[in-house]
Amino acid sequence: MTAGKSRRGFGSLRKLPSGRWQASFVGPDLVRRPAPQTFETKGDAEGWLGRRRGEVMAGEWQPPVKVPKVAPLTFDAYAAQWLRERDLKPRTREGYEHLMRSYLSPVLGPQIIDTITPSVVRTWWSQLPADKPTVRARSYALLKAVMNTAVADEVIDSNPCRIRGAANTPRAREIRPASIDELAVIVEAIPSRHRALVLLCAWCALRSGEVLELRRKDVDVAAETVRVVRAVSWVGGQPIVGTPKSAAGTRVVSIPPHVVPAVAHHLETMTAASPDALLFPGRDGVSHLQPSTLHRNWRMAREAAGRPDLRVHDLRHTGATMAARAGATLAELQQRLGHSSVSAALRYQHAAQGRDKEIAAALSAMAARESH
Repeated sequence: MTAGKSRRGFGSLRKLPSGRWQASFVGPDLVRRPAPQTFETKGDAEGWLGRRRGEVMAGEWQPPVKVPKVAPLTFDAYAAQWLRERDLKPRTREGYEHLMRSYLSPVLGPQIIDTITPSVVRTWWSQLPADKPTVRARSYALLKAVMNTAVADEVIDSNPCRIRGAANTPRAREIRPASIDELAVIVEAIPSRHRALVLLCAWCALRSGEVLELRRKDVDVAAETVRVVRAVSWVGGQPIVGTPKSAAGTRVVSIPPHVVPAVAHHLETMTAASPDALLFPGRDGVSHLQPSTLHRNWRMAREAAGRPDLRVHDLRHTGATMAARAGATLAELQQRLGHSSVSAALRYQHAAQGRDKEIAAALSAMAARESH
């Protein structure tokens, strides 16, 4: 018998050079089964063999089940699952997929998710294009959101995204609202079928996607209101109709009285009779207006007004600023714009703070009148 090894009636024991004991036995399947661990004392090893012998004698022993080896979870695999499980608007999903494909996956995708450390994140973030601050902020925010869910799922212990302020999207440029005179020139210069569109975007502060999905049934000329319950976005060149951008986006907006005649004229002369007829359809009168068509006409109109910097979306900013200047409170701005938070409406009140000079001038005029 080999030194250090002892045979027994059931199983065998072997003393290792380390001084620990190894136990094994031949099971009913005639396969030698070693203990999954070594033992500090011979008595511990014998105890393990005794328990196995009892199981065999009672007919309770079963060969161990082989657990298939699970491949380590990569960031790409987890992020793909994260996207599948999110209830996202089509345009938002398309944007996230673009960020994943272009900015996250090339570096982080193949990495095992629990090996992505704060240092790895800092290196990745520093290599994002410095001339695209909005892309950097949105990419970082997306990574942070995925990692937050991974923490909640107990896939990782803590979120490695710890760069302060990295998710804050910088304002790419300062938006200068259109003046009333500039709006008048734009309305005159744009094709007649789009004049009411410009007026609704500006004076009702509607999003272009909300206006392009307006239908005859959504406008009440008598009540001077427009009902916003849907919006259209373009994904992969196709129009997708859904709910407004946020839950608060579903709202009824009052149309300023001086704009009502233009809206009424548009309904009478350029909108089909069906309640479901689009106010601003494409050339065929049925499908949604292509953004490229609108923007081509818009560019010509803004040039006529001397405002080559003005975007269609800036009309909403213009309308919000004018509402703030007219005295709208934060809560009123929030409701009119369809914002979910007061903070989003706060910047328009800041933009209207130039009224302080007007107030000061009015106070002086009042003082002058009452001093006589």
